[in-house]
Amino acid sequence: MSSSNINRPISRRNFLKWSGAAATAATVGGQPRVLHALTAAEGAAAGEDTAEKVFSICDMCLNKCGLIARVEDGVVAKLDPNPKFLKSRGMLCARGNAGIAQLYDPDRLKYPLLRKGKRGEGKWQRVSWEQALDYAAEKLAAIADQYTRCGVLFSPGSDTQSQFVHRFASVFGSWNVVTHESNCLISRNRAYLDTFGEVPFADVLHSKYIVMAGANRFEALITPDSIDLMTARKNGQKLVVLDPRYTKTAALADEWYPVRPGTDLAFFLALAHVIINEKLYDADYAAEKLSGMEELTAHVQPYTPEWAEKETEIPARHIRRIARELAAAAPASMIYPGRRTSDYVNSTQIRRAMAIVNALLGNWDQPGGLLAARQVGLSSPSLPDAPWYDDNMMERADHGRAHMMFEEEGSFKHMRDAIIEGEPYPVKGWFVYKMNPLQSGANQAKTLQMIEKLDFMMSVDIAMSDTAWMSDLVLPAPSYLERLDPISGLQGSAACACVATRVPAVPALFESRPVLWILKELANRLDLGEYFDFDMEWYRKEQLKDLPDAEKALAEDGVYYNPSKLYGIYEGKIYRTKSKKIELHNVRYKEMGLDPIPVYTPPKPIPSDKFRLVLGRNAMFTHCTTNHNRLLNQFMSENTLWIHPDSADRLGIGDGDPVVVKSPVGRESLKAELKPGIRKDTVYMASGWGALSKGLSGVHNTGACVAALMEDYADALSGNMAMHETFVSVARKGAA
Repeated sequence: MSSSNINRPISRRNFLKWSGAAATAATVGGQPRVLHALTAAEGAAAGEDTAEKVFSICDMCLNKCGLIARVEDGVVAKLDPNPKFLKSRGMLCARGNAGIAQLYDPDRLKYPLLRKGKRGEGKWQRVSWEQALDYAAEKLAAIADQYTRCGVLFSPGSDTQSQFVHRFASVFGSWNVVTHESNCLISRNRAYLDTFGEVPFADVLHSKYIVMAGANRFEALITPDSIDLMTARKNGQKLVVLDPRYTKTAALADEWYPVRPGTDLAFFLALAHVIINEKLYDADYAAEKLSGMEELTAHVQPYTPEWAEKETEIPARHIRRIARELAAAAPASMIYPGRRTSDYVNSTQIRRAMAIVNALLGNWDQPGGLLAARQVGLSSPSLPDAPWYDDNMMERADHGRAHMMFEEEGSFKHMRDAIIEGEPYPVKGWFVYKMNPLQSGANQAKTLQMIEKLDFMMSVDIAMSDTAWMSDLVLPAPSYLERLDPISGLQGSAACACVATRVPAVPALFESRPVLWILKELANRLDLGEYFDFDMEWYRKEQLKDLPDAEKALAEDGVYYNPSKLYGIYEGKIYRTKSKKIELHNVRYKEMGLDPIPVYTPPKPIPSDKFRLVLGRNAMFTHCTTNHNRLLNQFMSENTLWIHPDSADRLGIGDGDPVVVKSPVGRESLKAELKPGIRKDTVYMASGWGALSKGLSGVHNTGACVAALMEDYADALSGNMAMHETFVSVARKGAA
């Protein structure tokens, strides 16, 4: 089959007709053979269901929804939702259905590849697994000998086997681990841990009133929240959305306010002002549960709705009314905690203010409010403690660059700066597993600069991501439909707390190997085999040893529910904060010289000839990992620049015109899309496009790379990458 046929838009119906085509290519970017056959089993009676049904959990995003793979003659023919999986409400989204296209993707990595030309040149040599692993172990050992074991950085993505990369880093002796979460959600986690002592789950289904700032739940899907939100709306829930874009969530809300970007903190401080001054909170609850009420009362006095109107451009009368309505619906009301929070340099304090308003609503551990995590009963397998290396560094390379950084997550922005600067010590190796910082981290040019500082870089992934494209060694990983993984303990808000299983639906294709196998092989070569002397079967049994009924339930239903209390978990318990209460005024922050209650600082003004660039998510794509998926790519084959018609008219730009977008760190070209539902001072583009890698045929040089435009700012407290601090210019392509 020709390349032109493969790249032609396809429907789900005819997917199986073409996905078995083409021959193995000698170079990355060709159209390799995926399957030798995709035909029905011979002799099957007409209409007879002969498919084997295999339980799994989806890996097309972070939700881990339950599914059943239908396997016919050794081929996954269809993916169905698991009707007994409450977390996803027995449903499967477009991305979940497209998991079959990831399994049979012609662009999949198939065997180990060793770089032979310059980085990014695309010249590769196919090598055996023995050669690849020997080479990787040799390079890692050489870096450890010359630069200490902290000379290697480990970057695991969000995956059920990423825990083994964390363990390998510890066993190897490196403190330097940076995860995808440092470009995503850790400012939210920091804020809620420092307020409630725990990161909450939102009881969307039973909430009567929700304020959603920035989150776009009807497009950026989270289960069960996205599903429960629609159900709750039908049951009379009120939804208020703050977003500079008119998203699908905004379109289905009761009220939408195109808030001035960077001023959310002003809005929440004004809500607190009204609730406190009008005594709309439960005084007995506050006295028993809240710490710092007196300090907060004094702090919010200047933050009136009239003041907030000037900052946010939301009318004061609406701010005051929303505060009253929230309080009237409490405790079954909330400021939705959101998820991705990598927005501004004060994102932790913005989220702290959101958490503080929730505390004033008294909604913690209550129906329709914020819920605590429930125990699912999994055990932690007992493994040998990691060795200690006397000659190793004492701290992470990014230590001290953020006040309240999570050491297990790190800060990609600060780690990258440390590697480029060579301070406080050299980091010369990088192990990347299912993470693509060249597309997910702001300032792509700086990531490329960091890579040039390395002696060795290796990637383990399913497809040739941009990050893999720049690596020295690339190792093929199986898709989730080919893997036996650790048992997963999942929280599903009010829906459930459950245990879920992922087993192979089909054997691993080509020469792909799971990362645990790769790490075990590397450990053996580095004389660390005793620390990885286990296999996945043993690990799973250890996880389930205290759940005698789980194994049978997982085999029969694909999911196990351990009955647990949903509300009132904190009855009679103290909070895991320094004051042992919900902290409005954070004791530890004060001791560290930080603002114990969020203080508003106006965002930098947008120059008259510039726009603020913002990101967002949609229902088809997960960050930058599924854009090239041939089923999903039909729905959106490239990204566009959302721009208000008045702003476009001023610049002589028409709908669909090619435009050039420039920032202080990059320049990209794409088509303009005129959208009345975006602020005139703001533009938006989706991530995951304009790929450098020729191994991603669907997105290579298609659309524009937003990571190449964003400047690299960081949240001051958590080190979270701040993605909405960049101003760009826009011009029609070819204009003077």
